[in-house]
Amino acid sequence: MATAGPRIYNLFPTLVGPMRDWAGHLPRIQGMGFDWLFLNPIHYPGFSGSLYAVKDYYRLHDRIQGGAPEHPDELLRGFIAEAGRHGQSVMLDLVINHTAKDAILVGEHPDWYRRDANGDLYSPRAVDPVDPSRVTIWGDLAMLDYERAEVRAGLTDYWTRYLRHYIGLGVKGFRCDAAYQIPAEVWKTLIERSREVDPQVKFFAETLGCTVEQVRDLCGAGFDFLFNSAKWWDFKSDWLLDQYDEFRWIAPSIAFPESHDTDRLAAEVGSQDTERLAAQLKMHYLFAASFSTGVMMPVGFEYGFTRKLDVVNTTPDDWEQPKLDLTGFIGAVNAMKAESPALNVEGPQRRVTSPHNPVIGLIRETSGWANGSGEGCSVLLINPDENQPHAIDPGPLLASTGGGFADFEDVTPEAAPLPFEPGRDLRLRPLEMRVFRARPAQSRPIELNHLGERGAEHDSATRAWMDELASRRVTIENVYPELDGGRFPVKRVVGDVMEVWADIYTDGTFVLGAAVTYRPVDEEEWREVPMTFVDNDRWMGKLPLTRNTRYQYSILAWRDVWESWRADFKKKNDAGLDVGLELIEGRRFVEHAVGLNEGEGRAALERVVERMNSLQGAELTAYALSDEPRQAMATYGERQYLSRYGCDLEVYVDRTAARYSAWFEIFPRSASPDPSRPGTFDDVSTMLPFIRGMGFDVLYFPPIHPIGRSFRKGRNNTLNPGPNDPGVPYAIGASEGGHADIDPMIGDFEGFRRLVKEARRHGIEIALDFAVQCSPDHPWIKSHPQWFYWRPDGTIRYAENPPKKYQDIVNVSFYRESYPDLWYALRDVVLFWCDEGVRIFRVDNPHTKPFPFWEWMIREVQDRFPDALFLAEAFTRPKLMRRLAKIGFTQSYSYFTWRNTKAELTEYLTELTQGESKDYMQPNFFANTPDILPPILVHGGRPAHMMRAVLAGTLSGVYGLYAPYFVCEADPYPGKEEYNHSEKYEIRHWDWNKPGNIVDYVTRLNRIRAENPALHKFTNLKFYNAYDDNILLYGKMTESKDNVILIAVNLDPHNGHGGTIEVPLWELGLDDGAHVQVEDLFTGQRFTWIGKFQHVWLDPQQNPAAIWRIRPPGR
Repeated sequence: MATAGPRIYNLFPTLVGPMRDWAGHLPRIQGMGFDWLFLNPIHYPGFSGSLYAVKDYYRLHDRIQGGAPEHPDELLRGFIAEAGRHGQSVMLDLVINHTAKDAILVGEHPDWYRRDANGDLYSPRAVDPVDPSRVTIWGDLAMLDYERAEVRAGLTDYWTRYLRHYIGLGVKGFRCDAAYQIPAEVWKTLIERSREVDPQVKFFAETLGCTVEQVRDLCGAGFDFLFNSAKWWDFKSDWLLDQYDEFRWIAPSIAFPESHDTDRLAAEVGSQDTERLAAQLKMHYLFAASFSTGVMMPVGFEYGFTRKLDVVNTTPDDWEQPKLDLTGFIGAVNAMKAESPALNVEGPQRRVTSPHNPVIGLIRETSGWANGSGEGCSVLLINPDENQPHAIDPGPLLASTGGGFADFEDVTPEAAPLPFEPGRDLRLRPLEMRVFRARPAQSRPIELNHLGERGAEHDSATRAWMDELASRRVTIENVYPELDGGRFPVKRVVGDVMEVWADIYTDGTFVLGAAVTYRPVDEEEWREVPMTFVDNDRWMGKLPLTRNTRYQYSILAWRDVWESWRADFKKKNDAGLDVGLELIEGRRFVEHAVGLNEGEGRAALERVVERMNSLQGAELTAYALSDEPRQAMATYGERQYLSRYGCDLEVYVDRTAARYSAWFEIFPRSASPDPSRPGTFDDVSTMLPFIRGMGFDVLYFPPIHPIGRSFRKGRNNTLNPGPNDPGVPYAIGASEGGHADIDPMIGDFEGFRRLVKEARRHGIEIALDFAVQCSPDHPWIKSHPQWFYWRPDGTIRYAENPPKKYQDIVNVSFYRESYPDLWYALRDVVLFWCDEGVRIFRVDNPHTKPFPFWEWMIREVQDRFPDALFLAEAFTRPKLMRRLAKIGFTQSYSYFTWRNTKAELTEYLTELTQGESKDYMQPNFFANTPDILPPILVHGGRPAHMMRAVLAGTLSGVYGLYAPYFVCEADPYPGKEEYNHSEKYEIRHWDWNKPGNIVDYVTRLNRIRAENPALHKFTNLKFYNAYDDNILLYGKMTESKDNVILIAVNLDPHNGHGGTIEVPLWELGLDDGAHVQVEDLFTGQRFTWIGKFQHVWLDPQQNPAAIWRIRPPGR
C-alpha cells in the first residue's frame, strides 16, 4: 500500500503560549490522526515583533521561551521527543529569503544583503497587479542577496549549519517559506547536505502566489512536497486541475482549508448558523484531505475559530470559545485518507462530470491506467450548492474510470454509505461531499462453459418433448438485445445500463410477472432485476453493468398468482358480488406460499395469514386489497408456470477504452531525435509527454519483432534493398527470434518494460500489431515446417494477392497438420504479450484467416484478461467486417477513410449508429495509415487534415492518427493511395515543429473530446439540417442532456462555405424561439443563440470546423 501522505497540524506558536504548555495539545492532535506538527517561526524576532522577521535564529521568541530556565535547544528537544511519543514529527518554518532589519546576521555579514540605490537595506515588496501604483513594502524585513555567487556560497554554508543544528535536535521537516524566491541550486545543496545528517528529513515548498514558471524552476531541487491553491477553488473553473497536473510532476502537493495567512473559513461563512457552519467546514476539510497527497489544518479550525492568526499580535488571549467540535470528524477523515491509496499519491486526477453538472466529480488514481496494477482509485463527489440537493448517476462515472476498478465502496466519514451502481442516482445534500474507494479490477480464474447435452434422458422422447413445452406456458420472445439467436454476445461498456426488452404473454387473462436474471460468468449465483410492462405485451428491464467481464443473462416470466387473483377479486367486489369464496381462495394462495419459504419470507407470509384469519367482512376485503399482502406475495409468492427464455444470452462488457480512446501510431525505429540513427523504445519514452500532452491515450506500434533478411524489400517496396535498409516490420522472424521477440534495432525486453511502465505513468497504453505471417527466416519454418505451404518443387510458398506478390512474407496453414498446435502457439503469443503488460492488439488482415480461430483465440485471451481489446484491420466486405465484430473483435477499421461527401458520411454513419451492428461493432476511425493516404489529404492539404481530424474524433469515440498526419505530409506514391517513401520500407524522421503542423489543433480537439462526455459515445450521433451541401451538421448529447455538443464541418478544404443551420432546440424540449447559451470550444468565445435558425461561415484555412457546447436554460 502507498505510504500515507502527511497530515499536518499547524500549531501556531504564539496562540498556544510558552513551549512548556504545548504538550497539552498533543493528545487532541493525536486523536485527530495528524502525524506532523508545523510550527511557524519560533525564533527571536526583530523590532516589529513579527514571527517572520527573525533577529536571532538560535534563540526562542520570549513568549515561547516563557521564562523557562532550560536552554532553548533543550526546551525544543524535549518538546520534539514528546511529540514523537504522540506519533507526530515536527516541522519548522524555514525563512531564508529575508531576515529582520535588525538581525544579528546584518551586523555579522552586511554584504550578504540587497541594497537600494541609497545603499540602504532593501525590503521585500509586492506590486498590486490591478493598480501598479500601489506597492506594499515590508519595512521590517531585509532581503538576502542570492544573486552574487560569492554571497550565495556564504549564505548556503550559513543555512547548512542552521539546518544541521535543528535536525540534530530532532526536527524532521522544514516548510520553506517563499521557496520560489531562492534559486533552485541553493535548495538542492541545502537539501542534499541536510540528508547527509538525516536521510529521512522532508522539505515542503511554499509556492503560493507565484507563477507556474517559478514553480517549474524548483523542479529537481529535491522538495518532497509543495503547497497548492485548492483553498481558493470555486468548484467550477479548470485552473486547479491544471495546476494539479502541472505540479504533480514536480512534487506531491498539500491542500488546506485555511492557513495562518488567510482569513478563517468560519469568519467567511459566518458562525451564527452552526449547522451551516459545520457543513461548510466539513466539506472543505474533506475536500482538502481528499484532493491532494497531503493536508494541512491550522489550530482552531476544529472548533470553528474566527479570529485571523496574526504573526505579530496573536497571543493565548485570542484562544476562542469553541463554536462546534469537529475533532471526531477530522479524525475519521484522516483515518480514511491514510487507508485510501489513491489519496496518498499524486497520481492522475481528472474531472469526470460534465462542465455544467452541478455535482463536481473527480477521480484520483494511483497510476495512469489500471489493469490490476496499482492500488485502486477514489472518486470524489461534491455538491457545493448551499441551497439545493443534486443527484448524479454513477454509471457515467464508472465509465469514466475506464473499467479498471471494481467494488466501489462509500468511505465518507460519519455518513451512511450510498450504493455506487449505474442507473441508481446518488443524491447529495447541500454542501455534501462523498468519497468512494475502489480496488483494481482483478482477473478472476473461471471455468470455461461449453454447450453440452440437454438434460437427463427420459423413458419416452414424446414425454420429454411434452414436458419441455409444458414448462414454457408463458411465452417469451422477440428479445432485445439478442445477436443471431444468442450465438454471439452483444457488446457494452462498464457503466452502461443495458435495457433488455421482450414480448411476454400467455393464454388467458393471467397477470404476469417478469425479471431479467443475470450473472458474471465467473460467479455461480444468478441475480435478478425486475421487468416492467410497457405496452402491447412488451416488457423492459434495466441491467446494470459494473464489471469488465462477460455476463450471461436471460428472462424469467411467470403467472403472478396473487395479482391474477387480486384483479379478478377487485372486479367482482366492485360489481357488488359475493366474494366469500374468493377470499378463502386468496388465503389459500398465501398459505401455499408459506410452505415454499423459510426465514424472513415465511414469517412475512404467516403474518398475512394471521391477519386474514382475524378479520371479517369489509375489513377483510380492504386488507386483501391492501399493500401488505401484495408486497409479501410479490416478494415471496409462488411463481406459477415459471418460464425461462430458451437460451442464456451473453453481453461482453468492455472497459471504457473500447468505446473512447485516441490512438497515436508511430514506428519506434523512426522515433530517434537524431536522424543518423534508428529510434529505440527509450526514444519513444522521451516522446510520451508530447503524445500525452496532445491528449492521446493509446500508442500503437506496427510489429516490433525481428525482421527477416531473405527477400528483404528496399525503399518504396523495391526488390533491391541496400545494406542499411531496415526491411518491412510485417516480415516477421529472423535468427533473433519470432513473434515473441523484439527487433534488436529498436531495443530489448528491459527497454520495452521500461516503456510500458512509463507509458502507464502518463496514462497511455501500448498497443501492438498482431500479424499472423512470417518471413522466410522465421524460426517456426525450421521447427514446425508442417505449419506452412510448400510448392511441388520443395520451395515454400510466399504470400500472394494476385497480381501482388510479397516475396518477403509466407503464410501459415491453420488446418491440416497445423491443427491444433498452431492455434495454441498463436494464442500463447498473445498471452505472452499480455503478461508483458499489453492489453490492446491491432490485428493485421484478420479477414484472411479462419474466423473460428479468431473466435476461439479471443475468448481464450479475454477469459484470462477481460480487459484485452482487439482491433480488426479488415478493409473488406461489410458482412465480413460485421462477422469479425460478432466473433469477438472489439473495434474495427472502417470505410470512413473513403467517405468524403455529406451524403456519403450521413448514410454511412447512420448505418453504423442506427443499424443492427450498433450492438456489437465499434468503429475506430483512423484518418490515415502507413498503407493508406486518402486522396482528400493529398489535394486538400492542411485544411483537409484539420477537417478530417475533427470528423474522425467527433463522429466516433475511438479514432487514430498516424505520425505524418500531424505535419500534414501527403506526398503520394505515383498511381497509388500510399505514401511516397513509405515508413514501412525505410526509417523516417518527423519534425513535429515543422511549419504548418497541426499539433496544437489536434491537442485542442482532444481536450474538447476529453472534457465533453457526449463525445465519448458513438450511438448518440444525430445529423441535423445545414442548408449548404458542403456543411455537415451533427450533434451528440448525454442521456441526461447535461452535455450538448453541436458540430459543423466544412467538407470542402479549398473554399469557404456558410449558410443557415438548424439548432436542435426540440431535442432539449425548447420552442423554436428559445434562447440558449453557447460556447465555441475551439475559440473559447461565449454568446447567445436566439431561435433554431442560425448562420455559420467556415473558412477551411482558419476554421474548417466549429464545435459548440450548448447550455440550455436552467443548466
